[in-house]
This record gives sequence, C-alpha cells and structure tokens, in this order.
Amino acid sequence: MLSFVFPHLKPVLRAYTPAISLAIGLFAIGTSASADVDLPTLGDTSSVTISPQQERELGKQWLRAYRSQVPTSSDPLVIDYLEQLFDRLLPYSQLQRKQIELVVAENRTLNAFAVPGGIIGVHTGLLTYAKTENQLAAVLAHELGHLSQRHYARRLESEKNLMVPMLAGMLAGLVLAANSEGDAGIAAIMGTQAAAQQARLSFSRQNEQEADRIGMQTMIEAGLDPYAASEMFEEMMRANRLNRRPPEYLLTHPVSERRVADARNRAMKYPRKAYPDNLEYQLVRARIRANQEETPQIAARMFKSELDRESDSPDASRYGWALALSRSSQFDAAREALAPLLEKDPTRVTYQIMRADIEITAERYKAGLSILEDQLKKHPGSYPLNVRYAEALMKAGSYKESAEILDRLSRKRSNDDYVWYLLAEVNGLAGNILGVHQARAEYFILNGVYDRAMIQLRNALKLTQGNSYQTAMLEERLKYTQQQMLNRGF
Repeated sequence: MLSFVFPHLKPVLRAYTPAISLAIGLFAIGTSASADVDLPTLGDTSSVTISPQQERELGKQWLRAYRSQVPTSSDPLVIDYLEQLFDRLLPYSQLQRKQIELVVAENRTLNAFAVPGGIIGVHTGLLTYAKTENQLAAVLAHELGHLSQRHYARRLESEKNLMVPMLAGMLAGLVLAANSEGDAGIAAIMGTQAAAQQARLSFSRQNEQEADRIGMQTMIEAGLDPYAASEMFEEMMRANRLNRRPPEYLLTHPVSERRVADARNRAMKYPRKAYPDNLEYQLVRARIRANQEETPQIAARMFKSELDRESDSPDASRYGWALALSRSSQFDAAREALAPLLEKDPTRVTYQIMRADIEITAERYKAGLSILEDQLKKHPGSYPLNVRYAEALMKAGSYKESAEILDRLSRKRSNDDYVWYLLAEVNGLAGNILGVHQARAEYFILNGVYDRAMIQLRNALKLTQGNSYQTAMLEERLKYTQQQMLNRGF
C-alpha cells in the first residue's frame, strides 16, 4: 500500500535490459575551446544514421529503462516547477519539436543530461548547487542546445564502431550514479569512454561550444540572465575543488577557466542588469534540501540556523523550517512557522499546499481537504493541487473520489507514471479490480516492464467478458505492449 510520506519517491523496479541501454544519449567528454564555432544546422548527413523519429523511439525506450532502475522524484511541486521553467525556455530553443520528457532523479549529486528524442534528466542535487533560477536555467538551456543540434546523431556518424560499448556503458554508469553518491557511476562511465575519448575529443569541444552559444541565446530571448552561465560554471568549478571526485556533470561537460571566460565574454555583449530571483525556485530548492538531510529534525535545525543568521532567502528558509517541523510531527510549531508567510503572501499556492500538508499529516483530514478544495476552485488546472487532493482523499478513506480525480489526471498526463501508480493504489483500496489491472499495466509500460504489463492486461481481459468495447481496447493495448517488448532491443 502507498506510504504517505513527503517527499514522494516511486518504488524502483529492477528490470534492466542491456539492449535498451543502447538508447542512452549523454554528450561527449572534452574540454572547451576559446572561440565560438558557428556550425551549420544539422542536415541529411546525420539523418542517414538516425532519423528524428528513430531518436524519439530511442528516447522513449531509454526513459522507460531508466525509470525502472533509478529512484525518481514524484514530488508534484518539484515536477511542476521544472516543467514551468522548461515551458519558459522551449519556445526560444532551436528544437523543431518544442516538447521534452522530463525525468527527475532523487540524488544529491550535480548532474543533468539529454537523451535523443527529447529526454532531459535532472538530478535533484543540481538545484542545491544552482543558487538561483537563472543558474539552473543556464544548465537546462545548454541541454536543450545539445538536443536541438542532434549531437547524439552526429556522434554516431563518426563513432559507429564504438557505439555499442560506449552507449551501453553510459546507461549503466548513469543508473549507478543515480543510485549512489556517484563513485561507481563515474568508474563505469570513464571505463567505457576511455577507448573512444581520444577519437572524439575535438568533436566534443565543438558540441560544448555550440550548446553554450545556443543555450545563452535561448536564455536571452526568454528574458533570463546571460551572465548566469559563467556564474554556474564557477559554482561547478568550486564543487570540483571542494570534492574528492568531480561531479558527474563535469565528466560529460568539462568546465575550465577558459570556458568560464568564454561564457562571460559572450554575456558582456549585453548590458548587465539586475534579475530578481524567483521565490518559487527557492521554495522548491528548500524542499529538496530538506529531503537530503538524514532526519527532519536535522533539517529543522539547519533552516532555523539560517533564519537566525540572516538567510539569503529568509522566506525559503522559513518555508523549509515549517516543512521539516511538520515532518517531525511538531504540528503546532509548523503552523506557527508558516503563519508569517501566509500573512505576507496568502495567495501563493505553494504556501497553501504546505498549510494543507500540515493538517493532513496531523490526520486533520477535514481541515486539510477544505484548504485544497478552496484552492482548486481558484486553480482547477494546478497539477500539484490535484495530486495533493487525490492523495489526501486517499488517506482520508475517500477512495472513489480520489480515483475520479486521478482518472481525469491520467488522461491529461498519460506519460506520468506516478499518476498511474496512485490510481492503481486507490483502485485497489476501492475494490475496483479491473481498474487496478489497467493502471498497473500503464505503470509497468512506462517503466519498460512489459512482461508484467502483459500479465496485468490479460488479467483485465478476464474481467471484461461481455463488454466488447473494453475488450477491444485492452486487446489493442496488449498488442502494443507485445510489440514494444519485441522492439526493445532495436
């Protein structure tokens, strides 16, 4: 049964398939060069190797394999914030298809990656290293630059003989890195890349330069700070000096003093001005920082200490303090800590969700549900509010109402495996066995566990005899799943 502990962390399914690992698309190791490289738009040359449609299929299969092996965040506030930031960047990117699939690994290390087919991965640790929203956006815009120029396809064109061992090892390394503090992942990545590194060094320099240049242009057009790229590079170099091992991100995106200078020189073409930070970023960052502490009590002391010594973002520190107090079952203290924020900004949805979370965690379900219902009247399309409301209804024993909300949400977010996970749980509690099998099947499909998905679909078919429409739908889904299982080796 689902455990209602915030933050949410989906269970990791162990269904690793080596063939699927060939879909990985991290970008090359190398060092930066000193000048901008104006490469032409990628044309038919790389398309001979891999088409955009093939890239999307590779990306879909890779994402399913990755999800099955890596603890991923399903905190709706974190997911919603990152999706909104991408929504701000994507219209100004050079991607022809302005869509991405986001996966957030619950890991404290500094890492982000791009995979062919529009997949962007982010470690939660990246948000603790990026001190401002603009610094985070600089990293994400850089990854969009890699995707828009299809660097994956261009690398395959020049490295066909090394493709299989390199890509298989890189997926294994990413999975290891996301399941640990990074040592094992680094060893796997560096071991498989050693043979190919020299052959592609100069090409990867061009990749990084191009992604830097395009990423900065995306930032500027989106109204974000062009100087944030050099600031984030400096944060990475500082992390590299302070740690006994380099962050995973620096293995595939090396940063040097020259690269920092190049980024700063590009930014100097534009007037320097103040860019106020987004408080919502700092609130999400506080959630992640609270999650990374060993206990809520330690997190509470950390945030209280920040408040006592004049925090850089006092509202975020206070929010983190209230969050940690609630998780420590100090509900009166949590309400008291949150009160000044509610008085200062009563319309902020993030504060209202925190207010409801305190009541729900304290098992005051009526009060918590009332807060969420009031907010949903004002923001009916809010993803975090809908997820929280469904979770709260489930915990309060209102299974049918929770299932109705999740069913609607699953139609809007059919690729959201956490929604399917919740729907399977609540259908089970409500006694809807057919619904359990259907939701579990979708969850397993999104995690690449096709054999278990087929078991669920066959079980569902046994319950739809006499209903020709439902039977036809399930049979079609079963055929799709069988085909996916056959094709997963490419």
